[in-house]
Amino acid sequence: MPLILTNANLVLPAEILAGTLVAEGGRIAEYGPGASAAAGALDMDGDFVLPGAVDVHTDNLERQVEPRRNARWPGRPAFLAHDAQCAAAGVTTVLDALCVGDLGFDDNRQRTCLEGIADLDALAPTGLLKCDHRLHLRCEMPAIGMLAMLDRLVAHPSLAMVSLMDHTPGIGQYGDLAKYRAARARDGQAPEETERRIAALHAQRARMRDPNRQGVLARLRGSAVRVASHDDRTEAEVAENLADGIEVAEFPVTLAAAAAARAGGMGVIAGAPNLVRGGSHGGNVAAQALLEAGLVDALASDYVPASMVHAAFIAADCAGLGLPAAVRLISDAPARMAGFVDRGRIEPGLLADFIRVRVHDGLPVVREVYRAGVRVA
Repeated sequence: MPLILTNANLVLPAEILAGTLVAEGGRIAEYGPGASAAAGALDMDGDFVLPGAVDVHTDNLERQVEPRRNARWPGRPAFLAHDAQCAAAGVTTVLDALCVGDLGFDDNRQRTCLEGIADLDALAPTGLLKCDHRLHLRCEMPAIGMLAMLDRLVAHPSLAMVSLMDHTPGIGQYGDLAKYRAARARDGQAPEETERRIAALHAQRARMRDPNRQGVLARLRGSAVRVASHDDRTEAEVAENLADGIEVAEFPVTLAAAAAARAGGMGVIAGAPNLVRGGSHGGNVAAQALLEAGLVDALASDYVPASMVHAAFIAADCAGLGLPAAVRLISDAPARMAGFVDRGRIEPGLLADFIRVRVHDGLPVVREVYRAGVRVA
């Protein structure tokens, strides 16, 4: 029996159409203007119907596994809670961003990565997951043992994206050493220990970063896995990425880096929470500034799945994009970046992944979520 959503404002790639959407066999069959009198048609009461959000980077699983510092939650219940939160937020495709390699900031991330993948493998065949989960491996370039861990995971059938990151103090996201030192002081770390750690990590980076980087690129060369840079700060970093054939710049932390990435033909991902909050939590460039400069191709939730739909509606207004273009930032554009050609738009033949949204007092509220034509939230 077909699924028919009528009396809806359909957000299409280039327009909003008041009409009816029909899905059958898990795919979009057709859409058109006007209401349907078909038996069983669901009245959307004028709400927006958007393509399901495609989130190419979320750390949300880590937050379910460790909801408080030193309070670890059992893995499968944590994965199911993560899945439910993503679905409720209107995210139908999730790239779970898991860390490969650690610089001594959080040893549990390695465990979370391996256990999270095992939980995904166990849960995916059961039909219990609401979202389509894929993997995004975040490879820490200066980390000892990173390549050995990647070798265990690089052939995983769900791997869709790998990002090259470097969390050495003074680099990328932590480029401002004064802020890094202040953060460590708030954590109770003695100043002399902080300086020792900075020196040790810079020495380790000098040894490990380049061979690790080339090792990752060599392992992915010729594969369908998309490679992204992470937290680019300088034009020189972007130039290196372009020389290595990297096509995606994920969360550039300066306007200059974003502009250089765009000039080189890279797709630029900005953080949806940055836009919703009105700025970066780390003091880096604001997503709104990047949008206003025309330097954002896609949004990712980073650490708040609920930010995706909210950010799209903000982008529609703050950057003058209009809703169809803003919705593409959370659906069609990230789908293409991750290599998916079967989702991200309301278009006949594509997966029937879509969400019902009502704007209440200026806030977009996700009311219903469908994946492959089945309601999951």
